[in-house]
This record gives sequence, structure tokens and C-alpha cells, in this order.
Amino acid sequence: MKKYFLVVIISLVIIAIPVVWIILRPAKEVPVLVKPLIKHKFAYKLNIDTLNISYGKVANNQNLSSILSSFVSGQLIDRISKETGDIFDVRKIRTGHKYAQITTRGTSPESLYFIYEINDVDYVVYDFRDSLRVYLDKKKVSIVRKTASGTIKTSLWNTFQDNNLDVNLGMRLSDVYAWTIDFYGLQKGDHFKVNYEELYVDSAYIGTGRIIASEFTSNGKGFYAFYFDKDSVRGYYDDAGNSMRKSFLKAPLKFSRISSRFTGARMHPVLRIVRPHYGVDYAAPSGTPVVALGDGRIQDANWKGGYGRFISIRHNSVYTTTYAHLSGYAKGIKPGIFVKQGDLIGYVGMSGLATGPHLDFRVYQNGNPVDPLKMVSPPAKPVDAIYRNAYNQLVTKFKLKLDSIK
Repeated sequence: MKKYFLVVIISLVIIAIPVVWIILRPAKEVPVLVKPLIKHKFAYKLNIDTLNISYGKVANNQNLSSILSSFVSGQLIDRISKETGDIFDVRKIRTGHKYAQITTRGTSPESLYFIYEINDVDYVVYDFRDSLRVYLDKKKVSIVRKTASGTIKTSLWNTFQDNNLDVNLGMRLSDVYAWTIDFYGLQKGDHFKVNYEELYVDSAYIGTGRIIASEFTSNGKGFYAFYFDKDSVRGYYDDAGNSMRKSFLKAPLKFSRISSRFTGARMHPVLRIVRPHYGVDYAAPSGTPVVALGDGRIQDANWKGGYGRFISIRHNSVYTTTYAHLSGYAKGIKPGIFVKQGDLIGYVGMSGLATGPHLDFRVYQNGNPVDPLKMVSPPAKPVDAIYRNAYNQLVTKFKLKLDSIK
């Protein structure tokens, strides 16, 4: 009897094994047909899958007409010159800049687009399909966060070169601290740490972007700077929320009218020749008080040829202002004297080459003349109370990042 039951049990097991296997076996996967992903080829955001594109650079003495003469009609080139100047002035095409032409394929290619690269990022597109269309666009810029540091041995610029850093980053750093640190008076051992952006287009480095946070130690004292952008509030502030910049006055005198503006070509009223006038002339009666546009040190207060009685003030390592054709100097004004914003420095006159009483006022940024009427006065207000919590969080975050930089 026991033997009978044993045989039955073995038989049931033998029958159950394939049944269980059928039930538990993994379901056979049914292949799913996946449509292959088609990668389209783009250039300047244009699909060029079925088109040809050729690249070139503007040669010496070459203009848009000579570049396009073999591709489009003279009538179309004339339309570009006359009708599209408000989008891009073709007279601004510069030697060495890149351009591209996109045409149809075949034995008789038709010109569809011409693209001129204004700079590394901006470009203008001339669309010749159907009717002429011209528009501006930008390449995609990739931003990579970087850190850098250095110790001064001779100068800031040499330090950047010695550390294989972009000297333009040094220019940006000096601009951030222009009102705080005298970069002409740096000492050996002064040092900096900086968290900043590097910019790339098509994986190619095109330059430095914004400085996010930095610490500069000069004469044993450390100065923090943080970039803060919230609604309409943006700029650099220290760790206490105070602006890193001081404001300029709108003008160095109370004037009646502007008699001459900033221009690259002006007929000189005395010499009767055309030459640049990189300043603003304020017509005002002789003896009108002239004041310093901002805090700074007098560099020059002497007679200077056609400028007559002349004053130069260095406000920091970035900005310098000059005042010419004065009738006289204020008491105590001489080279080396420090003046504060609004201090009396001289009086309107017509000394030197001048046909009437006026002040020739000029502003230089990093040694280059800039239009005083277009210069934006840097912010001077601290971070507003409503943004203080957000700013304090930013300071805490980036102080830790700066401290981690060797």
C-alpha cells in the first residue's frame, strides 16, 4: 500500500512540473517596432539637411556687395543697402568676420540665405526666399562656472598671465573693486579669489562672463563682492549689502545748454578741420563753478595747449574725468590733492582754443573715451530691506564657496 501511494505522488510531481513551468515562465516579449530617431542638421537654427552651406571671412576692402555679387542680383543688393539699415547697417561689416552662404543643391544652386556674424554670439540673417527678409539672432551660449585665485607679485595683469587666466577677467575684477581698491597701489602678497562664468559657443571658448562672487585682500584687509540680481535690483554689493560703487553726478556744473556733443567727427570751431570730439561742451557764462564729478585724486591741473587751463581727476583704476578751457582753478587745486564728489575745482572760461566760454568735459573708462551723456551712473544704494534675506542667503552660500578655493 505504501508503495502504491509513493508511485502516485511521484506521478503527480512529474505531471505538475511542466504545468508549473508553463504557468510561471516569463512571457515571450513581442518586438516593438521603434521608428528610428532622425537627426537633422542645423546651422544658425536653419535646417540644412538638403542644402549646401559654405563659410568664409570678410577680406580686406570687401563689402556686402562684393561678397554677394556672384550669388544674388544687383537689384537685391541695392534693396538690402537701402531697406534694411534699421536692422543692420551693412557699412558695419568688418574685415576678418565670418559669414556663411546657404544654397540649394544641384548644378545650378540657388542662393537662399546669407549670414554675417557680427560677433561671436550675434549674427544677421538675409533670407532670399520668396521675398527679402532680414533679422537678427543669437547663437546659444553655454555658461560654465569656474573658480580662480592668485597672489600679486608685481601687478594684477602679470598675475593673471602667470596663472594662465584670461586678462579680461582681471579687467572685470578691477571694475568690480574700482571704488574700493587702488589697483595702481597693489602690494606684493595681495591676493584674490573669484567665482565666475566662462562663455562657450559651439564648445569654443569666447571669453569670460559675469563675476558671481569674489574676495580681494589688499594691504591685509579683505573685501568681498557678490553679484545680486533681484527684480530691478542688480549689481555688486559687499557682505554687508552696501553697493561696491559710488555714483557720479549727472554733470560737473549747472549748465544752460550743450553746445557740442560726443562725436567721432566734428568741425573744430577754431582750427576749421574735422576731427573727433570725445567729450561734451557745456556752454555757460565765464566764472560758472565747475565741480568734481566724483571722488578722486587730481592728476593734472595746468595749462595744456589747446585745452587751456585743464584739470584731470583719476577717480579709480577705471574712470578718469577731464575739464578744459577753464578761466581759473579753485583754491588749493593742484596735482595730488584728493577731492570729493561735488567739490569746487574751477571755473568756466575760454582759455586755449575756444571761441566762447564753455566747459569741455570728458570721461575715460579704462583709458578709452566714453560718451558722458550715455554713461550710466553706477548704483550707490545698498540692498533694499525687502531683499535683504535673499541677499544674506546668497552671501552665506558664496562665502563658503570662496573659502573652499585654495
